[in-house]
Amino acid sequence: SHASYLINLASNDDTLWECSVRALIGEVQRCHDLGLDFTIVHPGSAKELSEQKGIKKIIMALKTTLHATENSTVKILLENTAGQGSSIGYRFEHLRQILRSVDSPRIGVCFDTCHAFTAGYDIRTKGGFEATMEELDNTIGLKNLQVIHLNDSKGELGSNLDRHEHIGKGKLGLEPFRQIMNRFTHIPKVIETPKKGNMDVVNLEILRGLINT
Repeated sequence: SHASYLINLASNDDTLWECSVRALIGEVQRCHDLGLDFTIVHPGSAKELSEQKGIKKIIMALKTTLHATENSTVKILLENTAGQGSSIGYRFEHLRQILRSVDSPRIGVCFDTCHAFTAGYDIRTKGGFEATMEELDNTIGLKNLQVIHLNDSKGELGSNLDRHEHIGKGKLGLEPFRQIMNRFTHIPKVIETPKKGNMDVVNLEILRGLINT
């Protein structure tokens, strides 16, 4: 599942933070009841807080959620962000700090291609993709990568713009998707491209056509 976009685990507003934690607990419980393995959540937006203080709020929220759902095996996956506004998670180092501090096998990572690119990770070429995956492995560990969001980007490299585009129609091109489809066959993948007509079918056909090419 993908948790509500309204959840902000980094909020300095106590009421909003508590509502966000309750919402995430509810999401994990629903996933447990439905037999789902993961729920994906954006780490949060620090707003007036510093990044470090925002990260500490996220860590506290995740520990609280895990404690409240200790009888569940559902994993919470933190999605890398584009860095738009004051969002946390646009650098792999942010996610590493959260994972290490929470220190639970029930916390993992979802990698979003559009977000990574507009956050400054250049995955447009085979070499650039390999370098990014090496950095991800050295920083977070590929063993913690549980899901991939396959989205092209309307925004340029490093623009921090969170605007998704159809596969191969944006600034990324097809190469990073070719790499993912052939290297990460064991990892679930989700497209979050614009919803128009039969474009989901078109995007899936393009992605499947990249296998073994």
